Amino acid sequence: MKGDKSKANDRIKKLRELIADYRYYYHVLDESIMSEAAADSLKHELTQLEEQYPDLITPDSPTQRVAGAPIPGLHPIEHSVPMLSLNDVFNEVELAAWVKRIKKFLPPSARLEYFMDLKMDGFAAALVYEDGILVKAITRGNGRVGEDVTANVRTIESVPLRLRGAAGYEHFLKGRTEVRGEIVMYKADFAKLNEARALKNLPLFANPRNTAAGTIRQLNPKLVAERPLHFHSYDILRSDASEVATNDFAYKAMRKLGLRANAATQLAKDTKGILDFANQWEKARSKLPFNTDGLVIKVNDRSLFTRLGVVGKAPRGAVAYKYPAEQATTKVKDIFISIGRTGSATPVAILEPVLVAGSTVQMATLHNESEVKRKDIRAGDTVIIHKAGDIIPEVIEPLIKLRTGAEKEFKMPLDCPECGTRLTKLKADDAVWRCPNNNCPSRVWKRVQHYASKAALDIEGLGEKNIIALVEAGLIKDAPDIYELRKEHILGLDRFAEISATKLVNAIQSTRNPPLARFLYGLGIRHVGVQTAVDLANRFKRLDTLGNATFNDLRMVEGVGDIVAESILFWFEDDDNRRILAKFRSLGVWPQDVKTVGGKLLGKKIVITGSLESMSREEAAEKVRMLGGTFQSSVGKDTDYLVVGANVGASKLKKAKTLSVTQITEKDLVKLLQL
Repeated sequence: MKGDKSKANDRIKKLRELIADYRYYYHVLDESIMSEAAADSLKHELTQLEEQYPDLITPDSPTQRVAGAPIPGLHPIEHSVPMLSLNDVFNEVELAAWVKRIKKFLPPSARLEYFMDLKMDGFAAALVYEDGILVKAITRGNGRVGEDVTANVRTIESVPLRLRGAAGYEHFLKGRTEVRGEIVMYKADFAKLNEARALKNLPLFANPRNTAAGTIRQLNPKLVAERPLHFHSYDILRSDASEVATNDFAYKAMRKLGLRANAATQLAKDTKGILDFANQWEKARSKLPFNTDGLVIKVNDRSLFTRLGVVGKAPRGAVAYKYPAEQATTKVKDIFISIGRTGSATPVAILEPVLVAGSTVQMATLHNESEVKRKDIRAGDTVIIHKAGDIIPEVIEPLIKLRTGAEKEFKMPLDCPECGTRLTKLKADDAVWRCPNNNCPSRVWKRVQHYASKAALDIEGLGEKNIIALVEAGLIKDAPDIYELRKEHILGLDRFAEISATKLVNAIQSTRNPPLARFLYGLGIRHVGVQTAVDLANRFKRLDTLGNATFNDLRMVEGVGDIVAESILFWFEDDDNRRILAKFRSLGVWPQDVKTVGGKLLGKKIVITGSLESMSREEAAEKVRMLGGTFQSSVGKDTDYLVVGANVGASKLKKAKTLSVTQITEKDLVKLLQL
C-alpha cells in the first residue's frame, strides 16, 4: 500500500507540474502546448488520484482553484437514388480548396450560393410518402440498399404519418415524395435512459448515435416506442427535380409539410460566410439538444448541385466541415502487433479505457514501425489521443514530462506473433512489415471476416467471434470452407445452439451465387474497395474475364491506376489465390455474371467529356447501361460515341479525332437515351 501511495504521489506531482505549464502557456503567454480537452483529461486524472489519497492534496493543486408487435426481420430495399456519403474538410484551407474545385466544373456565369446546416450525429433514414401517406421507412444501409424499418419509424412522434397540406405545396401530396433525415436521440434523453439502466444493473449504452441505430434495428416496435427518438429531415426528393429548386426551399417545404428540419440553417455567398457560421456553432453546439461534429455545406442551387456530379461515393457539390476532433489523455498499457488479412503487421496500442467523442476507446493504431519511432511512443506512456474525423482513434503524442523511467521502448519483432513466420517487406523502402504466410491464423480469420462483411457477402451471424471459434475448432481454414459447414458440425461449439446454428448455415448457403461486385470485394484484393469492385464487375462482366485481363485492360477502368492494376494482376497470378478460386468453383460457389440489358444501345460504347446541363455524368452512365450500352471512362479504339459537353479538355477530343470516333452533342445523347 505504501508503494502504491508513493507512486501516486510521484504521479500527482508530475501531473501538477504539467498542468501548471499548460496554464502558464495558455493564460500568460497566449500559447497552447496541448488542447483544452487533453488538459481537462489530465485534470480529471489528478482529481481522481486526490480523491483516492486526500492527504496528498496541497493548497497549490490545480484542483483547489475552486473549493467546494415484433416483426419477423429487416428486409433489404434498394434506394431509388443512392444515399451518398460526404467528403470531409477540416479547416479554412481545405474549405477554400473545395470551393475552388467546384468552380472549375461550372461556367463562369454560375452564381454560387452555399446552404449550411448542422451535421447531426444520428442514424440516416429515408421516409417514402405516396399521396402524402407514409408507406416506407428505409435505413441508409450501404448507400444503395437499406433495410425496411417502417414499423419502427412509425413509432417516432416527430415522423408524420400523413404530410400536412399547405398552400403552395399541394403537389407534394401527390405521387411519391421521399424525405431523408437523421434519427437522433437527444443528449438529455440518453442520460436519463442510462440512469434508468444503471438502477436496474443493466449495461450502459455507449453513445446516443449507436443507441438510436440499435433501437431502430430492433425487431420489436413496442421497444422502439419506449425510447425517445426524433427525426430531423434534411432533404426532400421528387421525380421532377424542378419542384425543389434549392436546398433552402427544400427545408421550407419540409417544415410546411409537417416535418422537423433544423432552424439553425443559413445561406452564405463565400468561404468567409461559411466560416463565420461554422465558428458561431462551434462555440454554441454544446447547448444543442443533440450531438454534432460539424456542418453540412451544399451548393444551394440543386441544378448546379446535380451538374457537379459525384466523385466516387460522394457528391462533388457538398462537404462536411468537421470541427477539431475531441481529445483526451490516457496511458498506453502495452503495444502489440496485429496481423491483417493481407499480412500487414501493424503496431496497436492497448489503452486504459477513455471516453473520446462520445465513445469509449481502448485501442489505437500506431500505423507502422517508423511512426512509433518518429513519435517515440512507449508502453507506459501517458499520451494524447484523438479521433481523426471523430472516427478513428489515433495517438497524437506522448507526454514525455510524465515519464517515470519505467516506460518500455517499442521494438518491432522479427517473426509473426501469430504463426512464427519471419516478417518481410514487399519493397526495401516499404513502411509496412508483412507476414508472408497465407495460412497464418490471424490472416485466415480476418480474410473470412472480410468475405462475410456487410459490404461483401453480408453473411449474418458470421462475425469476428464466431469466425475465430470456427477457425480454432479446425472447421474452416479459408472462405470456401464455410460452404461445407453443416449444422451438426457446429452444434458442439460453445457459441451455437440449434436455432443459431441453423440460421448461420442457411445464411451461408444463400450466398452461393452472389453478385460479382460483392464477390470481388470479398476476395480481399489489395487496393480494391467497394467502388472499384463495382467498376471492375461492370467492365468485365465475368470473373474469368477479369482474371485473364491484361495490365492495359485494367488501366482502362476508371479509378484503376498502375498500383491497383498491378495488385489485381498479382492476386490472380498467385498460386494460393488460384487454389481458392478453384475450391470455390468445386463447391458450386461462383458469382453471377453481370448481364447486359438489351436495348437500343446494345453493344454501343460511349464516353463523355466535359460537363452536362441536363444530367450528371453518373446519371448518364446509368441510363446508358440500362439501354444495354457500355459507359467508358476514356476514349479507345472500340468507342462508338464521344459526347462533347461544356468545359471540355483537349486530350479526349484529340484522341477521338485520331481514332475517328464519332463526336455528338448533349442533345444527341438525350435523343439516344429516350425510350
